[in-house]
Amino acid sequence: MSRNSYIFTSESVSEGHPDKVCDRISDAVVDLFLGRDPEARVACETLTTTNRIVLAGEVRSANPVEQDEIEGVARAAVRDIGYEQDGFHWRHADFQNFLHEQSADIAMGVDAAGNKDEGAGDQGIMFGYATDETPELMPAPILYSHQILKEMARQRKSGERPEFEPDAKSQVTLRYENGQPVGVTSVVVSTQHRSGLTPEDVRELVRPVVTSVLPDGWFPPEEEFYVNPTGNFVIGGPDGDAGLTGRKIIVDTYGGAAPHGGGAFSGKDPTKVDRSAAYACRWLAKNVVAAGLSKKCTIQVSYAIGVSKPLSLYVDFHGTGKVDEAKLEDALMQIANLSPRGIRERLGLSRPIYARTAAYGHFGRTPDDDGGFSWEKLDLVDELKTLA
Repeated sequence: MSRNSYIFTSESVSEGHPDKVCDRISDAVVDLFLGRDPEARVACETLTTTNRIVLAGEVRSANPVEQDEIEGVARAAVRDIGYEQDGFHWRHADFQNFLHEQSADIAMGVDAAGNKDEGAGDQGIMFGYATDETPELMPAPILYSHQILKEMARQRKSGERPEFEPDAKSQVTLRYENGQPVGVTSVVVSTQHRSGLTPEDVRELVRPVVTSVLPDGWFPPEEEFYVNPTGNFVIGGPDGDAGLTGRKIIVDTYGGAAPHGGGAFSGKDPTKVDRSAAYACRWLAKNVVAAGLSKKCTIQVSYAIGVSKPLSLYVDFHGTGKVDEAKLEDALMQIANLSPRGIRERLGLSRPIYARTAAYGHFGRTPDDDGGFSWEKLDLVDELKTLA
């Protein structure tokens, strides 16, 4: 039986966190290839450490992409994040590229041919989730954690707070009563900063950011407001800690409030169902909650490599539903084509829209005019309401 009163915590990391630098570079490479060929195949992994960027993985494109173009988008990504430090600089970091052609065995199983539709790029399970506890239909702890760091990055880049450096983390703990958030019990923010600032200086720079993000009256008790608990945080980013693509999958999704299938998103073209099917599940779950069929909704799908149809679709309303879950499962299979190609075409995923997803979460965002975050659209609500 689910609990209605509890305390729950989620964390986020900034675009300058070493792992997020890698996610951004990998997704910039995805965008580069998709901009050249919408049917391109990309699986790009990135490693960063002190003044070093290393790419590895598999790619395929009908239109050539040159090595200097790949290096160019990688360096541009680091420059946009804001790294111009002695230990990690967009211009001076050593760059190595070990991307190579996609395996012919994988291509044979995944590509459409003859009467065979495009198959899933891998086996696996994917989840989507939505909850009515915020207007974005996202869990509140991860949403506030993202917003704190996003506002700090805005202030840093605008010059309003040049004391902030790119690497940062946040953590928000909320108290729930009757299944809804009612207040914040603690906030943790650790941010890289310019040399010469005291811990109290940094604390007072962060305070108004947190205040602006949280609802009125939700600021935690002073003894539960933690800013740079270790003290100094001048050395950061890939100079302070190595980064890898795909290590922040819980930050990318629901902050631990919902399951994750295990596969990362960044660096993968949309034929990889780790990414596209997770987006489709969020799209379906969000529309279900927005249609008033439940207050919370988790959706799971599964696939086999090379097979176009999903092997299963599972719906869980967590005891908040107004319709039969099995009935909805059948309806969703009719409403949405959940084959890899069906998802790509319905959500318009074969476009260079991915670098923007690499930080501050893939979900709970506003759909862009060019098709970015299309999985956040509420375009199934009217159809789903007929099932109530």
